Amino acid sequence: MRKIIVGITGATGVQIGYRVLQALADVPDVQTHLIVSDGAKIIFARETSITMEQLTALADVTYDNHDLAAAVSSGSYKTDGMIVAPCSMKSLSAMVNSYDDDLLVRAADVCMKENRRVVLVPREMPLNKSHCRNLLQAAEDGYVIVPPMLTFYSGYQTVAEQVDHIVGKVLMQFDIAYDKMRPWEG
Repeated sequence: MRKIIVGITGATGVQIGYRVLQALADVPDVQTHLIVSDGAKIIFARETSITMEQLTALADVTYDNHDLAAAVSSGSYKTDGMIVAPCSMKSLSAMVNSYDDDLLVRAADVCMKENRRVVLVPREMPLNKSHCRNLLQAAEDGYVIVPPMLTFYSGYQTVAEQVDHIVGKVLMQFDIAYDKMRPWEG
């Protein structure tokens, strides 16, 4: 059984994290561990009709972001890595500076120190210089950066299809195929 941590932070685009959880719920050998920041809870209420009950129902295990004694806060608790979608600039900054003030950032830090894959889906636009420096630092530190960029080559007609493409690109980082993504075929 593979264990993947899914972190959702307080940036616009929380639907991406929700879709990641939906996609992983369909993968039989994956157990999901969900961490939702306080900011993400606010964004869910402002941008979606998705309730916290609907969100947490998709996860196998859910943690309180303030529980720094949770299983995923220790490297001895083996996981296959983490997806942070969306990743706010605040959380990105905390991650690249190992400012483990909450469980989401601590879990990412643990994954990095244990050489486990961490995929970040940064959400901000435009980017200022410090955002760019933090993204560069994250890439240099070994984080995988998958910005939610629009894709035109697959002929997507809706925002939902664009989100599915992003989800597919994220899941590719864990060698998980996603049937709603249309890959480039030349």
